[in-house]
Amino acid sequence: MSINFSGDGPEEVLTTATFQPEDVTEASLRPKRLEDYTGQEKAKENLAVFIQAAKIRNEPLDHVLLHGPPGLGKTTLAGVIANEMGVNMRITSGPAIEKPGDLVALLTNLQENDILFLDEIHRLNRSVEEILYPAMEDYAIDIILGKGPSANSIRLDLPHFTLIGATTRSGQLSAPLRDRFGVVLRLELYSTEDLRRIVERSAGILGVEIEPDGAVEIASRSRGTPRIANRMLRRVRDFAQVKGSGVITRDIANEALLRLEVDQAGLDNVDRRMLRSIIELYNGGPVGLEALAATINEEAVTLEDVYEPFLLQQGFLTRTLRGRCVTQKAYEHLGIEYLGQQRLDNM
Repeated sequence: MSINFSGDGPEEVLTTATFQPEDVTEASLRPKRLEDYTGQEKAKENLAVFIQAAKIRNEPLDHVLLHGPPGLGKTTLAGVIANEMGVNMRITSGPAIEKPGDLVALLTNLQENDILFLDEIHRLNRSVEEILYPAMEDYAIDIILGKGPSANSIRLDLPHFTLIGATTRSGQLSAPLRDRFGVVLRLELYSTEDLRRIVERSAGILGVEIEPDGAVEIASRSRGTPRIANRMLRRVRDFAQVKGSGVITRDIANEALLRLEVDQAGLDNVDRRMLRSIIELYNGGPVGLEALAATINEEAVTLEDVYEPFLLQQGFLTRTLRGRCVTQKAYEHLGIEYLGQQRLDNM
């Protein structure tokens, strides 16, 4: 089935995996224990072993690096680890730590076996990162007092702690920092079945009645991301309460998501504008990212980080040395005749 929208309306962020202000209520939907955490089975199984071993030895868990696309539950998993270990967790992010003194203040205020969760760790300042090296390896930091010939170095011991770093760009981490993590877990996009279970669990917490087909409809259009699934659930709930009987059925979910310009493949207005622009203005590609961004009036970094990964994973888009190209699947989805062979012959 092909869906055709004009694309003239306001930008819709429903399918954006990055954190939005309305996601503040999502904290209540987050699981607290490992057994309640849906999906990521391989990572969960290994993590359960590491946690149990650390508890048997009465030691803090080794430092953990969580990486993967946004919205997959890295912050949630860090909270689950803290609950399973029975310790407190301090939360901060790389951009929030501007000076080495900020990190020193955080580290010296930790208690024994506490967890420090550092989101967007790839955005840490290099001078701040240097403080982490001895803190992670030796549980100590070196402080320089004074300047010039009279400067003295003092080593300050820290309580044993676990650093959990989260990043969407593990490749941007420096090798010395990455090598100091004993546990490295990559979170993958969720299957429709896992997302269905997440949607049904969230609906129960929100007190919303949902039919199995309604949950599948939301899950199948959530781009493999729990954050998007929960956001869609809240919006579909609004339509069910106003336009329906309050029960989320497949028809209500489909109507609501189509009105929010999310089609059956999970593509939103910006996705379709990208694909249609490449087809109609650039003859299917290749086209450079900056040119494409200027064409549809979006930031290049937004297209690259938010929209392009999903289109690549679903086979609607390919990347070549010369730029982005759409695939036959994109033509078929948009209901446009595919002239791929002619295009290739004319290149």
